[in-house]
Amino acid sequence: MKKASVIAGILALFLVISGCGSSNGSGGGKTDTGSTGGSEPAKQVKKIIVGTGTKFPNVCFIDENGKLTGFDVELVKEIDKRLPEYEFELKTMEFSSLLLGLETNKIDFVAHQMEKNPDREAKYLFTKEPYSIFLTKVAVDKDNDTIQSIQDLKGKKVYTSATSNQAFFLQEYNKKNNDPFEIVYSSGAANDLVNLIKSKRVDATITTDFALRFYLDADGKQALKTVGEPLIQSDVLFVLRKDSQELADKIDEAVKSIKEDGTLAKLSIEWLGQDFTKGINEASK
Repeated sequence: MKKASVIAGILALFLVISGCGSSNGSGGGKTDTGSTGGSEPAKQVKKIIVGTGTKFPNVCFIDENGKLTGFDVELVKEIDKRLPEYEFELKTMEFSSLLLGLETNKIDFVAHQMEKNPDREAKYLFTKEPYSIFLTKVAVDKDNDTIQSIQDLKGKKVYTSATSNQAFFLQEYNKKNNDPFEIVYSSGAANDLVNLIKSKRVDATITTDFALRFYLDADGKQALKTVGEPLIQSDVLFVLRKDSQELADKIDEAVKSIKEDGTLAKLSIEWLGQDFTKGINEASK
């Protein structure tokens, strides 16, 4: 009888230990069972649908193995790891449909290198912590050494898109400086910036180092270079619905931690070719 009692005691202890072990969520996924030994109901992880695209090279695209990846995609995955109360699911859409998807609750936030503008700010909520920062500078032919700054554009023709932030900056600069240069506005897709600059029909534009990779010469090599000091800082942010402040704050906390431990810079270098995470003041250090 004594032996049977000992065996029963050991069996009971084994069941208790097994029960404690199962509370760690061996089934996978993000389920928080709390820290009270099962005395409280498990906290359900909230699923968040993240809208992104598939046609932005290095940012959000389908690789040669059919996998969705890129800077924005991998950053979203990193944020997901740091927010155990949420589970992020990526949903791909055409870029033109992303904001509509947000409005119609098909997605919960947009990850597609989005920047603020007055129209967007009126309708949507933006996170506060930028995850990419693009600095706009004067851009000229890669062989042009006569233009080194915006001051050297006096008497020159500067090309830009009519409704862009760059156009607004150039217009304001001209107003304040007695119109030193002529602004030439894009009239449609037929205008090839590289050809215009190579043929000297325009002398310069203003753009970012990130965008330079898209301006190629006939040999497929980078055709333009940036010169001078940064003129405009463009912050890239996530876009949410106006009723999503709590989620936006959590994302900001995660992005800040990803930035502070160096992970954000590493992702930027890996996917975008250099560290696009520093603002004008930081970049000058």
